[in-house]
Amino acid sequence: MPSNKCLLMAASRILAAIFLFLLAETPVSAQALSVAPVNIVISPGQRATTLSVTNQGISETSIQIRAYAWSQKDNSDELTPTDMLVVSPPLATIAPGVNQVVRLLLRQPPQSQEATYRILVDQIPPATKTPGVVSMVLRMSIPVFAQPTGRAVPHLQFHLERNGDKLFLVGINDGHRHDVLRDVALTTGDGRKLNLASDVSPYILAGVTRRWSIAAEGPLPESSAPLQLTAHADTGNIDQQVQWIAAP
Repeated sequence: MPSNKCLLMAASRILAAIFLFLLAETPVSAQALSVAPVNIVISPGQRATTLSVTNQGISETSIQIRAYAWSQKDNSDELTPTDMLVVSPPLATIAPGVNQVVRLLLRQPPQSQEATYRILVDQIPPATKTPGVVSMVLRMSIPVFAQPTGRAVPHLQFHLERNGDKLFLVGINDGHRHDVLRDVALTTGDGRKLNLASDVSPYILAGVTRRWSIAAEGPLPESSAPLQLTAHADTGNIDQQVQWIAAP
């Protein structure tokens, strides 16, 4: 009688063969697009800039370009259609190996606080006459930061909150420009690392509060004991103690 290990190996081979058969029966068509730059900054007083979209595929492809106002609420990014940032052309068909220049026009420069937008570049799926062919299309989201005429810098403040058995690291940007936080980590006084939610956007826009949920393995840290926060920000490294406050 064959062993359980042999049966598992045989079943794995059968499943792999079925998967390869399905791939052979369902061709996939995809176009390769690239954009530059991937992060757009419109300097103070500047009204226009450009975005380049390159078709790196082997056949022509069509794209749609749209502008959205970008805000953050309840730890989520919110995109709202806007006419304050105009894109031209909004539609384009790009031949293989060709670069399409997209012009961005800011209708009204911000005065005191950075204005934030996102450009969505969507590939329009080509019409296919071949049954069973799946066309894979791309969407690229490009952040746009329009700088105000006055001096604008981020200003981040952090604290800890406890709501029952739920723990949070809270970051507040009460400055006038965004910052980017990476590799955010918390450490207890005895050197224990605490796990933070990984689904929080690294961007913290001006005037925004972000929360990272804390998953503590083992006993929860005492509310009287501060934690050590480390992170990498665009404005420099962060290494500071953070205190607990009462949850609102």
